Amino acid sequence: MTRLVQNAAGRLVPVEINGAPAVPYAGPRAHRPAGRRAGPLVRSCADFPADGDKRVESIKQALLNAGLRDGMTISTHHHLRNGDRVANLVFAAAAELGVKDLRWFPSASFPCHDGMIAHMENGVIHHIEGSLNGPLGDYCTEGRMRGTAVLRSHGGRWQAIQDGEVAIDIAVIAAPTADPFGNATGDRGPAACGLLGFALADSQYADHVIVVTDNLVPFPCIPWQIQGNNVDQVVVIDSIGDPAKIVSGTTQVTKSPDRLLIAELTARFCDEAGIIRDGFSFQAGAGGTALSFGLFLRDMMRERRIKARFVRGGSNQYLVSMLEEGLTDYILDGQTFDLEGVRSMRENPGHVNTSPFTSYNWHGKGNFASMLDCVVLGATEVDLDFNGNVVTHSDGRLLHGIGGWQNCLFSKCTILPIPSFRDRIPVIVDKVTTLCGPGELIDVIVTERGIAINPLRRDLIEAVRGSSLPIRPLIDIKREVEDLCGGPPAKPRLGEDVVAAIKWVDGTVIDAVRRLEK
Repeated sequence: MTRLVQNAAGRLVPVEINGAPAVPYAGPRAHRPAGRRAGPLVRSCADFPADGDKRVESIKQALLNAGLRDGMTISTHHHLRNGDRVANLVFAAAAELGVKDLRWFPSASFPCHDGMIAHMENGVIHHIEGSLNGPLGDYCTEGRMRGTAVLRSHGGRWQAIQDGEVAIDIAVIAAPTADPFGNATGDRGPAACGLLGFALADSQYADHVIVVTDNLVPFPCIPWQIQGNNVDQVVVIDSIGDPAKIVSGTTQVTKSPDRLLIAELTARFCDEAGIIRDGFSFQAGAGGTALSFGLFLRDMMRERRIKARFVRGGSNQYLVSMLEEGLTDYILDGQTFDLEGVRSMRENPGHVNTSPFTSYNWHGKGNFASMLDCVVLGATEVDLDFNGNVVTHSDGRLLHGIGGWQNCLFSKCTILPIPSFRDRIPVIVDKVTTLCGPGELIDVIVTERGIAINPLRRDLIEAVRGSSLPIRPLIDIKREVEDLCGGPPAKPRLGEDVVAAIKWVDGTVIDAVRRLEK
């Protein structure tokens, strides 16, 4: 059994993961990196076609040319979300080649990737280091994955690549449009998904880079988000993804009265706390409550003729309408969530591509997240110390990825607008099942039953003192909800085996997920 130690958050975490040493979490800002960044292999133009045509006939041939062998790390990206076909094709080809014990390193996984379970069963994939949504999460939680899963934030994934914690042997980039040289973009083509920022680190640091496209254009592909100078091979296939599913299914404004109330209370809090002012900045997620918050915010800005300097996306039709209406100067887009966002990226100079390096990477010389005046996020659980969980539920099942959630906690004001219970299961608990974000970085929790402000934020408490907002201690909201629901959530039956490690933004281990006993 892997040796466990108690980290600075009081969680027992492994000091070794999949044979590599791991550093326990020491605090939200405590760990300091050392050394130089990693880098790809040095290559020579003498080994590439002088006419720039890097096309090969199939993914299988590209993997052969890349020297695929047992134990390698293959990365993919998730901009195509639940419509992605490329990752499945890659591992199907690897299976045909008889390769075993691969590490899959996606920027995220989706239910469409449930075919990877068969590849883990037959030994092609040893383990996954990336978000584990739905069936893959259940598979891991049951202890069926041979290796230990590793979950990182978007910024943490970039950190792991640039620091050499994860060395990518072969990166496969699904590109909605590309040229034969490997220049690629995601903002046009039959499977247009917006930007390709999550694949940028892969293209820069991987030993071998394969671009897969279903829309080949003559050189040069303009604009290029991925530079062909970093690309080894180009493969053209019939379809890289289902256009009906590349758009997030969550980008719908909520119709729930409770969630609309939560969104309204969140906007009112931002207003009365003095956050909404000319030149401010904010980020909100793509869930229904967060979108509704954005609409309340938009109405306030219109009424008072307030203009934001920038908003951070996940872009969607609502942020685009704010940009085109003149309510913000810029959308700094990290991921495009609907077709209006894709259109805007093509047409609006103020709609700017970003990547986890600029927005989230903790091992850089600053990033955009800490410049945000306000960020509005979700959570599966929170506890009385304001700690947050986004990967498991109170039943212990691992069903979600971290995304950019951890990185956004460094904003000037982090707000979690969440229902006080889901399916009659309280969301506020004594201690979160899995710690993803420390309470000292979570400032406000907004529920339909009141608003709780972290006692560490005396400035926010003073700013709204005497307002009409329903400010309450978090423990009072918790007690009320437990009375309504018949008590706290039942404790999950967890074994001793660690099935997944949760990394903090600096690469340290903040918590571990245990195998769920049946």
